[in-house]
Amino acid sequence: MSDTRRLLLVNGPNLNLLGTREPEVYGSQTLADVEALVTATAAEHDLEVRSVQSNHEGVLIDAIHAARTDCLGIVINPGGLTHTSVVLRDALTGVALPFAEVHISDVHAREEFRHHSYLSDVATTVVVGQGVPGYAQAVQELAVIIEAARG
Repeated sequence: MSDTRRLLLVNGPNLNLLGTREPEVYGSQTLADVEALVTATAAEHDLEVRSVQSNHEGVLIDAIHAARTDCLGIVINPGGLTHTSVVLRDALTGVALPFAEVHISDVHAREEFRHHSYLSDVATTVVVGQGVPGYAQAVQELAVIIEAARG
């Protein structure tokens, strides 16, 4: 593990469409806005951020695997993979880093298939339905957990 104080920000499928995709559900802020918010919030805790967004599960898994050597934690909005991906869960548990699961919308108030997450029961913290500001909440919660673990 390096001395770099870094978080990995992972955004899954379709999150590249933030700002234009179903604004009544996801709002008008873009993925660039999310990345800027996470970077600014992390900086308040003396943390850097590396961001990845992909519509391809394997790209996300590779980024998570790479994080084990130079990141202290992960903030992830897995998008639709939340409800389908055992391999994403396995990657997150396999790297043994604390992680925050984030969802912009309240997935529990939406279609029934969105109620189940393969990640929530192994996540360090879960933030649901807070809009884009939920990412900042996730970073803050994760930063507190990381600091407590580092002593």
